[in-house]
Amino acid sequence: MRKNRILRQGSRYHVSVRVNNKEKLLTSFAAKQIFLTVLCKARKRYKFTIDDYVIMGNHIHLVIFPGKDESLSRIMQWILSVYAMIYNKRFNRSGHFWGERFFSRVIESFFDYLHTFNYIDKNPFVAGLVAKNRNWRFSGAFEHRIGRCTTVKPLPVHLQAFFPQHIRLALPEPK
Repeated sequence: MRKNRILRQGSRYHVSVRVNNKEKLLTSFAAKQIFLTVLCKARKRYKFTIDDYVIMGNHIHLVIFPGKDESLSRIMQWILSVYAMIYNKRFNRSGHFWGERFFSRVIESFFDYLHTFNYIDKNPFVAGLVAKNRNWRFSGAFEHRIGRCTTVKPLPVHLQAFFPQHIRLALPEPK
């Protein structure tokens, strides 16, 4: 019997979901871009914001804030099912895309928020994919840094001291 998901109105959540069998199906630029496109479509359908995210080779992390009267479960079910359908069609694949149901937990405090944000940001570095967290192209840190906040909301000024890797640089976008 699976545990009930803890949902609390007005809360932010750390959400993570892994590809079935831990396959590295999210490694291509196209696969990651499709996920971002689905997130943008979901925002037109549901009210929610994303504070931070990272798309890795076989899993995704989000800090998500559902709007008033929105269901985290409904939002994620739509995002994950639509993504799986588009991915399978695009890459001529069939069957399950995602493994177990998505993980979610309520972010309980400001300290917990800071810890979760840093955990998400460090994923590409810990995996050995980049020398600096902010250089991982499919992340909230990268979007904030280049000033192109299409997936994440802009980082409030009062949080910039906590997340220097998210501060907009006056440099051209890396290639």
